[in-house]
Amino acid sequence: MLHGDQVVNTPRGPARVDVDPPDAGSPVSLLVLGHGAGGGVDAPDLIALRDQAGASGVTVARITQPYRVAGRRAPAPANHLDEAWAAVVAVLVDRYPGVPLVVGGRSSGARVACRTSVTTGAVGIVALAFPLHPPGRPERSRAPELLTGLPTLVLNGDRDPFGVPPSAAGVDVIVRPGEGHDLRRDPAGTAALAVTWLRQRGWAR
Repeated sequence: MLHGDQVVNTPRGPARVDVDPPDAGSPVSLLVLGHGAGGGVDAPDLIALRDQAGASGVTVARITQPYRVAGRRAPAPANHLDEAWAAVVAVLVDRYPGVPLVVGGRSSGARVACRTSVTTGAVGIVALAFPLHPPGRPERSRAPELLTGLPTLVLNGDRDPFGVPPSAAGVDVIVRPGEGHDLRRDPAGTAALAVTWLRQRGWAR
């Protein structure tokens, strides 16, 4: 098992993974979360989800992409992000055999999780602040990235300048009133909605 802060080598350089086991008992699922483009895995919504999921029988792993480990703020190209993410998830899946894998994250991390969800063997996706389009550019929709065929939960604020994705088959969208892209106003409430969704699918206690 991986516990605590570990470095994992990827084809795109060293990534870091912070693993928190459930508060009690064996894990019901493994929830792997990624960070936003310029942020880190200690964002308030990610920390709240880690805490509440851990209290509900979930092992939570938060992956820091190699470009952030190297101290850069500008994100790597999408294919580099996907490649590094998939490499770390493969290590985690190997460490937790037979445990259902749920992937997700916030903003850019949610996009990476969606794009790689099928190849990593995930059973579901939790997307926080999914950036539907660049601010002011609604014609550049990224909604197709959510159409993976897997059960997906999207939690976005109604004041998010990146937009709110539409609901679709298999994609549950919950709009958080008064929240912007950072989902900072009520991270505990956002996390509770995510854990309820996981529990309904047997991926949390």
